[in-house]
Amino acid sequence: MGIDPVEIAQVGPSWGSSVHFRALDPMEALAMRITVNTPAGHIGRVVVEQLLAANETVVIISRHPAKVADLVARGAQLVEGSIDDPSVLDRALHGQDALFWLTPFVARADYMEWAPRAANLSAAAVRKNGVQRVVLISSVGAQRESGLGPVGVLPAIERAFREAAPDITALRAGHFMENYLNYAEMIAATGVIFSPYPAARPLPIVATRDIGRKAADALRDPAWKGFRTLGVHGPEDLDQTTAARLIGLGIGRPVKYVEIGVAEAKQGMLDNGVPAEMVTLLADMYTGLRAGLMERAEPRTAETTTPTTLLEFSREVLKPAVDAAARRGSNV
Repeated sequence: MGIDPVEIAQVGPSWGSSVHFRALDPMEALAMRITVNTPAGHIGRVVVEQLLAANETVVIISRHPAKVADLVARGAQLVEGSIDDPSVLDRALHGQDALFWLTPFVARADYMEWAPRAANLSAAAVRKNGVQRVVLISSVGAQRESGLGPVGVLPAIERAFREAAPDITALRAGHFMENYLNYAEMIAATGVIFSPYPAARPLPIVATRDIGRKAADALRDPAWKGFRTLGVHGPEDLDQTTAARLIGLGIGRPVKYVEIGVAEAKQGMLDNGVPAEMVTLLADMYTGLRAGLMERAEPRTAETTTPTTLLEFSREVLKPAVDAAARRGSNV
C-alpha cells in the first residue's frame, strides 16, 4: 500500500527552519529542478539518489539534517523544516519544475485530517510557485473514499494536486515488500508469519526501491501530460501462503503463514509497542482488505510490472534482518 509506516516522517514544528543552498554549476541550469518531500524514507531516498545520478537539481525537505547529510554531500539542496509548514513549502518549491510527494504515515490522533491538510498546503505552494508537474505516491485501493483506514486519505490528496498543477501522476503502489520486515522477530523466533491478510487472496507486492525508481523515471519523463494514475505492481500477484514459501527460500529456513483475525492483530501490535493511533487505522485497513475493498483499479501491464521479486528481496533485505533478530534472541 502507498501509506508506508516505515517511511520517515518529516513533520512537526519547524522553529528556526532554514535553507541550505549551494552555488550551481552552469551546466545545472539545464537540469530539471525537482523537490522531494521525504528524502530519508525508503522511497524518497531512492528518488533522490536516482535524480542526483541523472544530474538533476534536487531540493529536499527534512527536519533532520543529519539523516540526509549524505544526500547533501552528493549535491542535494536542503530546506530544513516540516512538510506541513507553508513557509518551508514555499521556499522548497520556489523556482521548481516538479515535486515528488509522499504522505508519511505518522502516529497522531488526527492523522486522517492532518494528511490531506498537509497535502493541501503543498498543493497551494505548487500553485503559487507555478510548479508544473507532481508525482505522488498513492496506493492500490485509492479509488475508494473510505473503509481502508489510512488509504482513505489518498483520494483527497490526489484531488488536491490534480487541482493545483497541470501534469500529475499518482503512482498507485501495491503492498510493500518492506512490510515483511515487521515480522523479522516473529520469523526468527517461530518461523511463522501471523497476519490478518487473507491467506489465499493474491495481492500485488512490490519493493519500495522499484517504486522510487518508477517515481524518478516519471519525474524526468516529459512525454506524459494531464492527470493519470499508474499502478506499481511488482513482478506478480502473490497470496500470503506463497509469499511465506518464497520468504523461506530466500532466508534459508521454512516460513509458514497463519491468518489471524483483526482483533488478534490489533492486540499483537499494541503488545509490540505500535502507537494506538496507528493500530486503529491499520486495523481499519485490514478490515477493508479482508472485505475485498483494496483491489487495484489499474490492470497489470508491462508498464506497471516492476523487476524485484520477493525471493530476491528476501535474500538481500529480509534475511539479514531475520538473522540479526535471531542473534538478538540468542543473547536474551
